[in-house]
Amino acid sequence: MANSSGLNRTGILSRVTVAAITAALVGTTTAAVAAEAPQPVSSGIARTSNASAFAATTTAVSAPVNYLLGVNSAGTVWAYEPVGGGALQRLADNSGTGWNYHSKFAQADLDGDGHSDGWYAIRNGRLNFVDTGAPRDLGGGWNIYNKIVSASNTGGGAADDILARDTSGVLWHYLGYGNGALTTRYKVGGGWNAYNQIAGKGDLTGDGRPDLVARDGSGVLWLYKGTGNYKAPFTARTRIGAGWNTYNLLASSGDLNFDGKADIVARNSAGELWLYKGTGNASTPLSARVKIGTSGWNSFRELF
Repeated sequence: MANSSGLNRTGILSRVTVAAITAALVGTTTAAVAAEAPQPVSSGIARTSNASAFAATTTAVSAPVNYLLGVNSAGTVWAYEPVGGGALQRLADNSGTGWNYHSKFAQADLDGDGHSDGWYAIRNGRLNFVDTGAPRDLGGGWNIYNKIVSASNTGGGAADDILARDTSGVLWHYLGYGNGALTTRYKVGGGWNAYNQIAGKGDLTGDGRPDLVARDGSGVLWLYKGTGNYKAPFTARTRIGAGWNTYNLLASSGDLNFDGKADIVARNSAGELWLYKGTGNASTPLSARVKIGTSGWNSFRELF
């Protein structure tokens, strides 16, 4: 059995018991989904695939405020609440158990209110979404991807979208419908296997569009500015730093210090957690690092 949790519309984690998680995950068929082109179902919501269909009906939050979540080797998810200045405080109760067999976690805001409503994760090649109920199976074929990230509403709409990198290094874009389901994928481009870390959750550069950072094998950090165009969601990359190979993980859950700008966290081999605050300046989008965790962060196999 597994306890799984989601985030409600105000961003507060609630803990629920799921009695039939195994049946929900195993009792679905993959026949309708081609392995080479994963296409999660739309759950009956009609929406056309054109630019205007994904224009935000309301102004989406450019720097969401979320808990930083971590899943450990025991499959337990812990939530860390931002409490000001970039400091984090762990919640007394865990936010879900039984996540041993899931990977590639990504938080998502479904309604554009600036707070996550749940998370995506992959198990046995199938994409799941969980909010306040049992994980929903959204489709198979996702074992072709080695990296999943939701940098926020990268398609220009209100709901968060998904970016997925396949094993050949091609990055794909899935747009969110606002109920956890996703559209068919759009090709962003190749060459993304040059990066061993990709992170982002909101606007780093002050233009209101979500951005990504990516670290290459030499430890150089690159910025990809968001465009709001779902078919070409990022501009050409810009070099923003070196020496980032001192870290074994980069992640972002959004704005951790309540200044309206997204931030990046970085973990080193000693288990220390460092915060790089977003500046809103495209030429220097990250400020000097601040230590916000002294040890123990290596217990998490993923932070999201």
